[in-house]
Amino acid sequence: MRFLIVGDIIGNPGRRALKKFLSTEGENLNHDFLIVNGENAAGGFGITKKVYQTLKDLGVDVITTGNHVWDKKEIFSFIGETKDLLRPANYPEGVPGLGWNIFDKKGLKIAVINLMGLVFMNPYLENPFLTFDRIYEEISPRADIVVVDFHAEATSEKNAFALYAKGRAQIVFGTHTHVPTADERIIEGETAYITDVGMNGVLNSVIGVNFKEAIHQYLTGIKKKFHVAEKGEVVFNSLLVDIDDSSYKPVKVERIQRIYPWEELKGISV
Repeated sequence: MRFLIVGDIIGNPGRRALKKFLSTEGENLNHDFLIVNGENAAGGFGITKKVYQTLKDLGVDVITTGNHVWDKKEIFSFIGETKDLLRPANYPEGVPGLGWNIFDKKGLKIAVINLMGLVFMNPYLENPFLTFDRIYEEISPRADIVVVDFHAEATSEKNAFALYAKGRAQIVFGTHTHVPTADERIIEGETAYITDVGMNGVLNSVIGVNFKEAIHQYLTGIKKKFHVAEKGEVVFNSLLVDIDDSSYKPVKVERIQRIYPWEELKGISV
């Protein structure tokens, strides 16, 4: 079973890069299951129903999110109807949407869990480590493969979680910081891991937003509304993981990065 995992998609440029990659290289990759983090996919902040459907039309199996999941208020009108758009599972009871689900693919049961870290993040969430324990106890009798999107700020928290989940989750990948890390590996033959997959958006930006607006804040200390960077070279970051079909253990992990000139993307409609 081959998983293609795509990091945070930042607005229209990120969606274009995803479509470009899938159209030019997707078929040769022969991936079986496609996961993307879509919490910034609509205008750089949040996700809309239209963008959700666009990602599904591109062949995405599961869309994970994070702290920006609620930024577009229309999500409250449809997240409860979807089974493949996840929000962090450690939100308190009663919050709409699913934090995890089990999907059937090629005769296997694949559990995808979305969790959010606590360090420098939302202090009102439940402990993600203990949330994982509870979910794993429920799904372990019926899931062949467990995948976790750990959406967090602190690299230490992401590393700690991967070691905590080792041998229970076959894949743990980090999102949120938008900067890819070069630490992809298989931990003791049991869990494929990367601290952050990286973003999909304008390369010469500040984690996907207009760099002039970000620099203004650093120079003045005054916060202003950020806007997604719209033009320029666009980076595509993803992770490829192969899981053995008999042992259900990871056997290969590969980081993928592509940089597309804007001229190659401006004619793509998404």
